[in-house]
Amino acid sequence: MSEALALFEEIERIRAQLRVDSARQFDKWRHWRIDPGFVASAENLAAYLALRHYDLRAVQRELMALGLSSLGRLESRALPTLDAVAAALAALAGRDRITGPDEADFFAGEHELLARSRALFGESSGERLTALMVTCPSSAAEDRGFFLGLAEKGVEAVRINCAHDDADKWARMVENVRFAGERTGRRMRIFMDLAGPKVRTGAFAALRKDKHAERDELVAVTAPGELKRVSKKDADFALECSLPEAIDASRPGDRLSIDDGKLEARIERVDEGFLIARVVGCEPDGYKFKSEKGLNFPDAELAIPALTAKDRDDLGFVAAHADAINFSFVQSVDDIESLQEALEDIRPGDWRSLPLVLKIETPRAVRHLPDLIVRAGARQPAAVMIARGDLAIEMGFTRLAEMQEEILWIAEAARVPVIWATQVMENLVKTGAFSRGEMTDAAMAARAECVMLNKGPHLMKALGELIRLLGRMDVHYHEKTPHLRRLASW
Repeated sequence: MSEALALFEEIERIRAQLRVDSARQFDKWRHWRIDPGFVASAENLAAYLALRHYDLRAVQRELMALGLSSLGRLESRALPTLDAVAAALAALAGRDRITGPDEADFFAGEHELLARSRALFGESSGERLTALMVTCPSSAAEDRGFFLGLAEKGVEAVRINCAHDDADKWARMVENVRFAGERTGRRMRIFMDLAGPKVRTGAFAALRKDKHAERDELVAVTAPGELKRVSKKDADFALECSLPEAIDASRPGDRLSIDDGKLEARIERVDEGFLIARVVGCEPDGYKFKSEKGLNFPDAELAIPALTAKDRDDLGFVAAHADAINFSFVQSVDDIESLQEALEDIRPGDWRSLPLVLKIETPRAVRHLPDLIVRAGARQPAAVMIARGDLAIEMGFTRLAEMQEEILWIAEAARVPVIWATQVMENLVKTGAFSRGEMTDAAMAARAECVMLNKGPHLMKALGELIRLLGRMDVHYHEKTPHLRRLASW
């Protein structure tokens, strides 16, 4: 077949170049002294990145027409998939026989990812493959019943956010988690978030009118303690920013977002430790400023260390009690090296056994994601959390849908687990009411190894619905591969 022969020659050309390009990529990582158990994963990620530099759409359609793999599900097995396709094309074209990978080699990456997921979260309950994680409210420090309820539901992991509360409360939460595990026989893993350099609003003032901010009004943002620099002639409102470096990194024309996008502004002027922005979007009734709300500077390149002084203070407790560390605001290899050096000082004998979850929250973290995964995985078990709240603000809601897919692909290529986080079933958790869009979003989350729910008064109801949903979806999908089970509806 001439079509098969032409395709075979094209695939052979891609295979040859891929080996050169992937070796070049892997060489950039080699000096990190990658643990032998992670070498095959890093090599597969290098091959996947090299392959994705090609536009393969035309090749995919031709392969589909011949009844062969479209290469659309090769994340965990980049080269083995190409080898298998080349062997099939050679047979169709009447060429000399090429030996493709055997079944064990072909699915080795998939098995490796599953093993890492089980090591991180434990065995999932029932038919459900996707693990569940729940964020602990402050009240959980005094509420053993909360954790008993989670364990009885089959929840695999809980999250303690060190941005809130203190070591005394965290210790009581940990004790309650362990108690629930002993009482029910279901151990729940403890994931602890380092707070990171969160950018928050501080004190604020209404300068011209005591009302909500509205479209076209001016907002001044200052360093802490600098509200007095702003007068009525400068702006309608003024508020402090907890991280002055964010102001210094901003430029006229940059975007500013407050409180998860409830207020959007465009920066018009920047001085040292001081900026003026014009409101371009807010809620219909205006926006009322509050302290301790999130501030995002999506266009500013905030090259600040992810590991703060507070994180270093908290790390002793975290390293002693957590089953895994969630690393907030990680953006660079230097961030990971700083944390790993700190862990080595605290737990010199076995720090490498402590899993590290990379919270992907910024465009810079997305750009560096392959390097971040390999640098973390080179020394300790690694995973990725898609922190969709900050990521949506930083990259835009339209871009988020695309970006969460790409993060899933990169993580699968590296064979590391993914936690799908932020506002999963948020309306159901908070109000007890269903939303069609949220149910569909939760169904998409089944392609991750773990789904995280936040706290709320209707959490247990939401957990029940999510467990049923994931149980149904997991028999249809693994990652992005559909399982052709018998359809019982028709």
